[in-house]
Amino acid sequence: MAERVLLSLDDISLTFGGKPLFEGLRTHICEGDKICLIGKNGAGKTTLMRLITGALEPDKGQRFALPGLTIGYLAQTVAHKADESVKDFVLSGLPKEDQNEEKHHLADRIIEPLDIDPNATMGTLSGGQLRRAALAQALVAQPDVLLLDEPTNHLDLAAIEWLEGYLSAYRGALVCVSHDRAFLTAISRKVFWIDKGMIRVCPGGYKTFDEWSEQIIEQEARELQNMQKKLAAEVDWTQGGVTGRRKRNIRRLNELYRLRDKLKADKAAYAKRMQAIDVEQLTPAQASKVIVEFKHVDKSFTRNGETIPILTDFNLRILRGDRIGVIGKNGSGKSTFIKLLIGELETDAGRVHRGKTIDIAYFDQSRVQLNPNKTLWDTLCPNGGDYVFLGSADKPKPIHVCGYLKNFMFDPRIARDRVSTLSGGQQNRLMLAKLLTNPGNVLILDEPTNDLDMDTLDMLQELISDYQGTLIVVSHDRDFLDRTVTEVVAFEGNAVVSAHIGGYTDYHNAKMKDQKPSKKNSARERTEEKSAAEGSGGEILKTPPKSKMSFKFVHELEKLPGKITALEKEIEALKEALSDVDLYTKSPKVFDRSSQRLAEAQTELETLEHRWLELEEIRLNNT
Repeated sequence: MAERVLLSLDDISLTFGGKPLFEGLRTHICEGDKICLIGKNGAGKTTLMRLITGALEPDKGQRFALPGLTIGYLAQTVAHKADESVKDFVLSGLPKEDQNEEKHHLADRIIEPLDIDPNATMGTLSGGQLRRAALAQALVAQPDVLLLDEPTNHLDLAAIEWLEGYLSAYRGALVCVSHDRAFLTAISRKVFWIDKGMIRVCPGGYKTFDEWSEQIIEQEARELQNMQKKLAAEVDWTQGGVTGRRKRNIRRLNELYRLRDKLKADKAAYAKRMQAIDVEQLTPAQASKVIVEFKHVDKSFTRNGETIPILTDFNLRILRGDRIGVIGKNGSGKSTFIKLLIGELETDAGRVHRGKTIDIAYFDQSRVQLNPNKTLWDTLCPNGGDYVFLGSADKPKPIHVCGYLKNFMFDPRIARDRVSTLSGGQQNRLMLAKLLTNPGNVLILDEPTNDLDMDTLDMLQELISDYQGTLIVVSHDRDFLDRTVTEVVAFEGNAVVSAHIGGYTDYHNAKMKDQKPSKKNSARERTEEKSAAEGSGGEILKTPPKSKMSFKFVHELEKLPGKITALEKEIEALKEALSDVDLYTKSPKVFDRSSQRLAEAQTELETLEHRWLELEEIRLNNT
C-alpha cells in the first residue's frame, strides 16, 4: 500500500539575482521517507528546505501540505535568548500545552548523548554547542517532517552514531543535508539530487547513489555527442543555401538555431556539473626523520575548581611520512594535543621535541587565519600584487590570483569581495586555497570537512592521499578517515589515549572485538528488534524454543522463499525501469510510483529475509 504524500512541490520556479535556480521543479515527501538531499554548493539545497517549510515563496508553482502537518528545521544559524537555559531552549520549540512530563524526559534523553549541560545558559555556549542545542530542539519536537542541515557538524563520533540510531528509528519523514557519506549511507533510503534546477530521485538511498548517478552522467554524455552530430549534419545542410522549398527550409533553419542554443546550454550545464577543483600535486620539502616526539607529557586543566586530566605520562613519536587520524569525544583532548604539537601550549610535565626542519601548515576549524574584513584577493596575496606563489620559497611558481581562485571553483568576479560575504563552505574552501599555496612538510587539518560540499571533499581526499609529507587529521568523518590515514590515535577520555593501525573502520572493529557482550541490548538493537517484530506480526523470538516447531511456523517458513523470490524479481524490474534516465521527463507519475514502490519492496525484502533467518534458526534448534 502506497504511503501518504505529506508535502508536494509542483512546477516550482525560482530566480535569484536574475538567474534561474529552479525551473519546473516537482517533488513530494511521503510518510516514512528517509531522504538525503545533495547537490553542488549553490545548487539550492538550503533554498529547497525553505520552500518545504513555506518560509520562501516561489516565483511560480504551488506548495501543498497536509492540513495540520508539522515541520521541524535545523538551520545553519541558531536564534536564541542569551539568558535562556539549554533545557528551556530545547523545549521552547514546542507549544506550551505540549511541554508535559513526557517531553521533559525526552529532552533529557536527547540532551545527554549530545553532551551539553541542560542548565547552562545559551549565551555561554560555543558555536558548536549552540548547534547541538538546536539539534536537540528539532528532535524533541518530533515533527511529521524533519529537515536537518548538516546535523553532524560539531558532533563527535559517539554522538553521530547515536544520532544515526535515533534517525533510523524515527517515525516521521526526514530530509537531511550532510557531507558525511557514512552517515548518509546509514540513515537514507532515498536521494534527492538537485541537478540543473530540478530534482532527480535515486530510490536506493545514498549507498547506491554513486553507481546510479554515473549511469545518468554517461547517458547525458552520449546524448550530447548525438546532439553534436545532428548539429554538424544540419550545419552541412545550410552550406548549400536555403532555396527551393523556402518555407520548409526556413523552418529547418530555425530548428538549427534552436538545436544550437540547446546544445550550448546543455554543454554548459554538463561542464558545470563536472567542474572540479584543479590543484597540482602537493610536493613537500624534506623534513627531519622524527617530526615530533612526546615524552612523558602531562597536561591538565582546572574547571570550576576541579582538575581535569587530558594527558598523563603520554608518549608518542611521529615520524616523517606518517598519516595519523585523531579522534575522540569533544573535550577529550584532541585540540590540546594539536596545540602542544605546534607549540601553542606548554606541557605541565615532560617535553615535546620537534624536528629542526619541520614546516607546519595548519588548517584551523575556527578559521582564525581568515580576516572577514579582507577581500579574497588580499587573503591570497597578503604582500600585495596580482600573483599567488605556490610551493617553497626557493622555487616559487607564480599564478594569477583570479586563475588560482578559479581552480578552487570561485568566480573571479568576486575576487574583490570581502571574506565575510562568503558562506561557511566557501570560507573553508578559501582556507584550503590559502593553506595549499605552501603546504609545508607537516600538514595538520583540524575538522577540515565541516561545511564542505561533496565535490570539495573529493578534491581534498584526492589531494592529501597523494601528499608525501606528514599528515595529521582531526576529524569525525569516518569515511574521510578511512580514505586518508593509516593510523588512528583515539582520545578515549580521562587521559586514556590508544593507537591503532589502519583507518577508522579498523579502529572500530578492534574496539568491538575487545568489548565484552553486554547483558542488555543497546537502545539501537532494541529498536531494530522492535522493527523486526512489527514487520513479522509482533513476535520477537529472543530464544529458540526447545519444544517442537509449531505448524504455524512450519507453514510460514515454507511460504517465505517464494515471497522472497517474487520480491527480488519485482525489485529487479523496478530498477530496470528506473534506469531509464528519460522516465522522469516522460512520465513523472510513473517514475514517482516506481521509486516509492522500490523503496517499499526493498524494506519488505529485508523484513522477510530477517524473518526467514529467525524461523530457520528455530528449525535447526528443533531438529
